[in-house]
Amino acid sequence: MDVIDSPWTRLLKQILTPQEQADGAYENPDVTPGGGKWSEPGVPHRGWHVVDYYKSGEQDHVCEMCEKQRVMFVHVMRHEDYPDDLKVGCVCAGHMEEDLDRARQREVRYRNKAKRRDKWLSRRWRSSFTYGGEYLRTDGLSISVYPNDSFWSATIRHRATEYKRDSERRYKTSDEAKYAAFEVMMDWLEKKPWEKNRRSRTR
Repeated sequence: MDVIDSPWTRLLKQILTPQEQADGAYENPDVTPGGGKWSEPGVPHRGWHVVDYYKSGEQDHVCEMCEKQRVMFVHVMRHEDYPDDLKVGCVCAGHMEEDLDRARQREVRYRNKAKRRDKWLSRRWRSSFTYGGEYLRTDGLSISVYPNDSFWSATIRHRATEYKRDSERRYKTSDEAKYAAFEVMMDWLEKKPWEKNRRSRTR
């Protein structure tokens, strides 16, 4: 598939999986989608909102709006005047919610998260003499996982402010604790809760 060169398409190509690059399973963001439900009477074209987003386990999932584009990262869209949620690709989602940039950012953010998660356990975790488990320093944070009786717990700490959170759940393995800490870390990197905590203390 030949894609018009633009900043977005160059970025998208950088985050495509090798398989997607090989088979062209991505959308041209410079072309307005058409066909499929875009051509069906009674199907709203605008006013949709996203309710979920995930990586498809199927290799041949097809966008349910244009009904032609194979999709790996699925935007689940909902409309009050349509009975069913539609599982669609990035470009269709952007046009359906009338905010292509928002759909693009969601796609990039999720793809980057998926790549980081795939490599999470193979990062250079170091032995912790304090907790008896392992720790990792990344993105200004310190993540520790450690045994707690017959289970595992985790602590994540923002190193500059000492803002931290201990896991409330107990995990059966260190890997489960690491994945739980990963989800908290990604949420923190987006929301930066230590900044809100610091503002509240200075009032």
